[in-house]
Amino acid sequence: MAKSNNPSVSSKVQLGEVVVLRLDGLDSLVARLTALGFETKGPVVRDGAVVPGPITGVADLPVGVHDEQAPGSYRLTRGDDGRLFDWAVGPGSWKAEFFPPSQEVWRAVKVGDSMQFTESAPLAPLAIVGARPCETAALDVLDRVLKDGAHRDPVYADRREGAFVAVVECATPASTCFCSSMGTGPGIEGGFDLALTEIDDARGHRFVVRAGSDAGVEVLSVLAHEEALDEDLEARGRVLDQAAARMGRQLQTEGLASLLARNVEHPRWADVAERCLSCANCTLVCPTCFCSDVRDTSDLDGTLERRRVWSSCFDLEHSYLHGGAVRTSASSRYRQWMTHKLSTWWDQFDTSGCVGCGRCIAWCPVGIDITEEAAFIAASDGATPANAVSKASAP
Repeated sequence: MAKSNNPSVSSKVQLGEVVVLRLDGLDSLVARLTALGFETKGPVVRDGAVVPGPITGVADLPVGVHDEQAPGSYRLTRGDDGRLFDWAVGPGSWKAEFFPPSQEVWRAVKVGDSMQFTESAPLAPLAIVGARPCETAALDVLDRVLKDGAHRDPVYADRREGAFVAVVECATPASTCFCSSMGTGPGIEGGFDLALTEIDDARGHRFVVRAGSDAGVEVLSVLAHEEALDEDLEARGRVLDQAAARMGRQLQTEGLASLLARNVEHPRWADVAERCLSCANCTLVCPTCFCSDVRDTSDLDGTLERRRVWSSCFDLEHSYLHGGAVRTSASSRYRQWMTHKLSTWWDQFDTSGCVGCGRCIAWCPVGIDITEEAAFIAASDGATPANAVSKASAP
């Protein structure tokens, strides 16, 4: 329940309590996390996109930055407002901070007649300020594979377990977003240390904040904050309702896994192959794809290095067995990617491999839309009415 408003104070916050931070409080949050020894990162503008990067305060965030996204299209615009999180996700996901695109596994240097092996030094604990709910959901999906699965990745698990995550709920989804269909946004109810909602109305520019962990409680309690009013809670509700109503796409998930499983020979896969470049952009921007390869290199000094690098099921070599690749056609590779995301991922990890962020749509050079492909197969299968999913008509 909201309480009466008081001047900014620092006081003990209870788990789940709702308070309000002003801009100086957000600045203090970043400073506090850095002082605690975290490598503090948030969304920054770089190379014409909003991507993860180091931050030292509010000034480093995308102040007044907005975006326009569509299939095969992404561009930033700038306004004269002071909003910090008025954009949808860009090409860079937080996955790369825990599961880097290229990472040294070990290095061996020749010392005399022997080789001296060293492993990579552990990374500093990470604090994220400004992850979106769909990105937090993606990390939860990766946790099932790399942290809690049968083959635990120690580098990923250690950095993930030591991380502090401050989520900012989404107020401005892109036309490519469909997180509400996947149950991963625009709001969030768990899996965070702090959850913030940016409000900018007649009562001023502020953040409605909830603590979701003991670590979040400790950090929030030392920041200057105000007790939330009913008006603040109502404003948060309006932000989330409006965001859900503006969601650019929908995906009917009920029965989707079995739908794709019984349509592995559907002619739509060949149609997609006529458009697909097999460039792997969709897997590179996807926040849950985790395929990787191992590469060993050496130099003339006798130094050996083993690196793990991202791989993709769109690479011809990805399915290589003795004698050649199993998936030689573009249609088989696209089918592998989409059916794994939306169907067989459930068999392996008891969840969907898609969080509805829409990156694969925006960053596909030819604008292939995963929701459109699923809708077409559903409509032609007869299992789902054409108006139950977006873009169900044939191109």
